[in-house]
Amino acid sequence: MRVVFAGTPDVALPSLRALLDSGHDVLAVLTRPDAPAGRGRTLLPSPVKVAALAAGVEVLTPARPSDPAFLDRLRELAPDACPIVAYGGLIRPEALAIPRRGWVNLHFSLLPAWRGAAPVQRALIAGEEVTGATTFLLEEGLDTGPVLARHEVAVGARETAGDLLARLAVEGAPLLVDSLDGLADGSIVPRPQRADGVTHAPKLTADDARVRWDEPADALGALVRGCTPAPGAWTTHRGERIKLGPVTPAPGTPTGSSGASAPPTHLAPGEIEPRKNTVWVGTGTAAVELGTVQAPGKKPMSAADWARGRRVGAGERFEA
Repeated sequence: MRVVFAGTPDVALPSLRALLDSGHDVLAVLTRPDAPAGRGRTLLPSPVKVAALAAGVEVLTPARPSDPAFLDRLRELAPDACPIVAYGGLIRPEALAIPRRGWVNLHFSLLPAWRGAAPVQRALIAGEEVTGATTFLLEEGLDTGPVLARHEVAVGARETAGDLLARLAVEGAPLLVDSLDGLADGSIVPRPQRADGVTHAPKLTADDARVRWDEPADALGALVRGCTPAPGAWTTHRGERIKLGPVTPAPGTPTGSSGASAPPTHLAPGEIEPRKNTVWVGTGTAAVELGTVQAPGKKPMSAADWARGRRVGAGERFEA
């Protein structure tokens, strides 16, 4: 099929590369406009734009996909379908109607679970052990369109949202190509999503990422993994906001890991127990072993190095 691919961040690259290597004809790529980045706020192209230009593919960067000039160009290209992965903009009805086979979205959940902007993060925070990727046809509702194909994966016990999203991006790319193949030859028929099992995955806020130490250790660990790398789980110590990397609940930590003795059993929620090579913190259930800690304006460091440098004493507490 003749296709126009839509995508913006790194997670869209495996799908773009798979399409370029497939039998489908990539006419153009739609991506978000160059955006300011870094301390100098220099305008930088999206990863998808960089890859498309390197492949010699036309790049379209409208401020909004409803812009008349973009819609005119899309009509001129007359694609059979528009595969889309993490584009980052709302596709309006006038654009949805242009490709005769529709817009084929690769979404990183098993729909109808986790409709929305942060499906991987929300699935991890909820403690789900199985998730996956789904291709479906875009319609006006939020991730409500008919399903084409699904790919199921088991969630690793220590996978972060960044790890899992990268894995799903790679494993979802052939699913997207296969879905286009199936639409082209009629072997895939879109089917409505189930009415039950609907959950929503709005974008995470800073408050969502705040660590509440009275939560159970497993739930707290799932929160931190789901917020890594972004927006980053955080707490406060001596009035300063501190970002935390993944933590290990005591039951899953072998005795003597990192040179430590058995995990403590007496810590109150948020209470810190620094040791030679580890730092333990109390929760609503078992203690957790901190991984990395990042103070404002600093690079991430081991929790033990952070505690030594800050001279954290036994019995101190995190404040959030």
